[in-house]
Amino acid sequence: MGLILETLPGAKRAIFARYHLGGCQSCAFSNDESLAELCARSEIPADEVLAHLLASHIHDSAMWMEPAEAREKMSDLRLVDLRTREEHDAVVIPGSEFFTQELQQQLFAAESNARILLYDHSGKNVLDQVAWFRGHGLHETYGLLGGIDAWSREIDPSIPRYRIEMD
Repeated sequence: MGLILETLPGAKRAIFARYHLGGCQSCAFSNDESLAELCARSEIPADEVLAHLLASHIHDSAMWMEPAEAREKMSDLRLVDLRTREEHDAVVIPGSEFFTQELQQQLFAAESNARILLYDHSGKNVLDQVAWFRGHGLHETYGLLGGIDAWSREIDPSIPRYRIEMD
């Protein structure tokens, strides 16, 4: 599952939405488990789940915005940083706003046609937030493909790159 989750960033959300797997301890799966193993113990046809994952990935692809496209549309976008306060204070895409509950309320109260670009560190976790924004009526919300790391590599090398180390 680890490779699937890495390759298809929205896979966990897609599996949970359709099959209610992965949302709690009783239905969780590990990165070491294969899709075939998950499907066998859940009594779900693996080819059906794989087809659903691929279709969901195509749907998710419409929620991404490439860094180059974001640069071109920057004047029409509201840039929102989903990372931690420490990350935002250390490294930021100029003009972006740090996501707080107060900002969330402002965005949800604004016009539903506002164009919003959300970003995290690597783009791996942003799609869930994009889907959440869209589910609340902000249909012109996108996620920055590759996150601030891709922005630094492809658009603005003056933005320092970093890596996150977890215990």
